Amino acid sequence: MENIHMHLEAISNGATPNSAGGVSFALDIWGRFQRFLILGSEGGSYYASEIVLTLENAQCVLECMKSDGRRAVDLIVKISDAGWAPKNDPALFSLAIAASYGDELTKKYALENLPKVARIATHLYIFVDHIQKMRGWGRGLRNAISMWYNTKDAEQLAVQLLKYRQRNGWSHRDVLRLASPKPATEVHNALYRYVVSKDFGTREVSRGENGGVIKTSTYSQISSNLLPQVVKDFEAIQVETDIEKVVAMIASNRSLTWEMIPTEMLGQAQVWKALLPNLPFTAMLRNLARMTANGALKPLADETSYVVKRLTNELGIAKSRVHPIAILSALNTYRSGVGLKGSLSWEPIPEIVNALDSAFYKSFGNVVPTQKSTLLALDISGSMTCGEVAGVAGLTPRTASAAMALVTAHVEPRHAFVGFSHELINLDINPRMRLDKVIDYLDNLPFGGTDCALPMLHAAKNDLKVETFVVYTDSETWFGNVHPWEALKMYRRKTGIPAKLVVVGMVANGFTIAEPSDSGMLDIVGFDTASPQLIADFSMSS
Repeated sequence: MENIHMHLEAISNGATPNSAGGVSFALDIWGRFQRFLILGSEGGSYYASEIVLTLENAQCVLECMKSDGRRAVDLIVKISDAGWAPKNDPALFSLAIAASYGDELTKKYALENLPKVARIATHLYIFVDHIQKMRGWGRGLRNAISMWYNTKDAEQLAVQLLKYRQRNGWSHRDVLRLASPKPATEVHNALYRYVVSKDFGTREVSRGENGGVIKTSTYSQISSNLLPQVVKDFEAIQVETDIEKVVAMIASNRSLTWEMIPTEMLGQAQVWKALLPNLPFTAMLRNLARMTANGALKPLADETSYVVKRLTNELGIAKSRVHPIAILSALNTYRSGVGLKGSLSWEPIPEIVNALDSAFYKSFGNVVPTQKSTLLALDISGSMTCGEVAGVAGLTPRTASAAMALVTAHVEPRHAFVGFSHELINLDINPRMRLDKVIDYLDNLPFGGTDCALPMLHAAKNDLKVETFVVYTDSETWFGNVHPWEALKMYRRKTGIPAKLVVVGMVANGFTIAEPSDSGMLDIVGFDTASPQLIADFSMSS
């Protein structure tokens, strides 16, 4: 009965029932929209399924479009272009909604900004797949897609056409036939004819009389000298059986990417050694396991030193726009020695594991220390062990929150770690520990219900001087007799310290434990690359 009265009182002060049966504050539509754009809704949460979260967030997107379509599109572009989100899918989904259900000005503005959000062909396929389910192909949409292709120069266009030949059930042939672009130049015309021809993307392999392999290319042959060299090399490499010649072609043409190489050649260490100097940072991350398994990367080898140097180069990481979650995912996969799909296995190279750990922290840029006493409070309740952050296998909100907290701990000399569920425990974590070891440690902790007030109550009870509480949670709180915002106010009254509370949301639901009307409480999105510095700025603000 006491809890019922407490919840009713909280609701009367502006709180709302959450998915766990407790109460929190509802985010405004713009706060929720931003959380969705950064975290998405893949994996759901313990209390709200992925489907429910997706539907709720779609409704939120629509509300933002109706409220201020231009502001909504600008937010989509800002988060996508800055690389704040682990995946671009929520931004593409939201842009498709804007281009389908916004008013005429919003639709036009959304389509004008398509190249800023759909930066590669895979993004274009995702956008087109969404748009196909929402609206018809009017002139505005066809023009926007045509501009996506026509504004690229010959080399850029050829690479997009060859590197991303098909994804998610779509191909360039499909998109070009729907958009029917008027080629910007004769070279564009030749490339479009090359891609839409019926034989593009097929290859036959037969055996000769002596059992040897004979490869015959059935790729379209456009009689034109206008096709860029990368197309000619791509054609040649599809039928080449001599590995040395393949390696020579890769070395002589930097535009040839690993996606353009025949599958049977990608099992060869020599091929990957040739590809390595020109591999984009993200492609290198995704193929560390493959290169280790086939022997292209070995302990103490020059290739391994090259990879380690790139992984620990802060400027290179910044230029690559790689998201910390991509690095964290690579670390989790690589250190396991076993692929999530298929039978690939490898012996992790310690140098690379350590370099990935270093790369994770560097991917957040330079975070300025505040010198404030900071209590890093990790929600270790049952709901934090369910679902996946940004759809990354094995990356639960619990492990993701630990990773985020360690970024702050690395720069703040005055900090302490606690974990809470139905009770609070001191965590045996320090920033000198490697990230994968911290994750293993947390995975073995017991858990129960969620009482987000415990960090403040613990600090008050033990006379701890805390200037900033940073709580990492999914905000699905239901346990305990004191609400978190009340616990913070009690702590302030008892100690006289104008303590601040930062709530880092790890799931794209609509709730926060921070009281919106309190200027000393801040709600931010977990795994926004700007989050650690934002926490520091808020902590130092007057």
